[in-house]
Amino acid sequence: MTAPVSPPDSSAPAFADRGTGLFLQGAGVVLLGKPVLHDITLHITERRVAVIGRNGSGKSTLLRLMAGLIAPTCGTVRVDGIDPARDRKAILARLGILFQNPDHQILFPTVAEELAFGLIQQGLPKAQAMAQARARLAAEGRAGWADAAISTLSQGQRHWLCLVSVLMMQPATILLDEPLAGLDLPTQARLSRAFAALPQRLVTITHDPAMADAAERVIWLEGGHVAADGAAQEVVPRFRARMEELGAQDADTNLAP
Repeated sequence: MTAPVSPPDSSAPAFADRGTGLFLQGAGVVLLGKPVLHDITLHITERRVAVIGRNGSGKSTLLRLMAGLIAPTCGTVRVDGIDPARDRKAILARLGILFQNPDHQILFPTVAEELAFGLIQQGLPKAQAMAQARARLAAEGRAGWADAAISTLSQGQRHWLCLVSVLMMQPATILLDEPLAGLDLPTQARLSRAFAALPQRLVTITHDPAMADAAERVIWLEGGHVAADGAAQEVVPRFRARMEELGAQDADTNLAP
């Protein structure tokens, strides 16, 4: 049985006040004729939310749905009252996304161009956007990066670049897709500190229950359904127990339908 949705956190910043946040009502997604998400109804207002589930549970599809990268096959999705799939320009100031692989979102050859792109999308003239990008790099002690080729950056540095690119657009909510996967321990520590200090609402998509332990709210997806939704101390132990039970089985021999 699905646990009840936690009430909004009254201590959250102004952009998480009642009437804003991420809304999904009866949302479903069918991809290539196969149902992937089923009747997802959520109202997310908390500042720190984790969406957990094993591979194939629908986490990445849910992230893409909330970001407006795909439209629901049925039901409704709104971000602060905006349909993210229909009004892409308006959603830029409300919601950002950080993919697991930074190369999936980097578009430009140099650091300053990449940082300026989101501001240009929001309507800022290119010269002003580039000036803001250079000023941000200088403020971060990275003025020398401005004209550097993206190809010279390490994996961790490209993650940092993508995060700052999102932050420059000042979204109220940021979706994090397995944000620490594949990174070395020092880079994980640096990014974790950066995430913890952000005032934005963070929705973290992860298969790692350790990343959900500190969340205010945890949503567990299983087979495209919400299996549980509630406080971390209630949902995470149930998830761990179920994953241990599955891991104790000798083989996974069933093919996907």
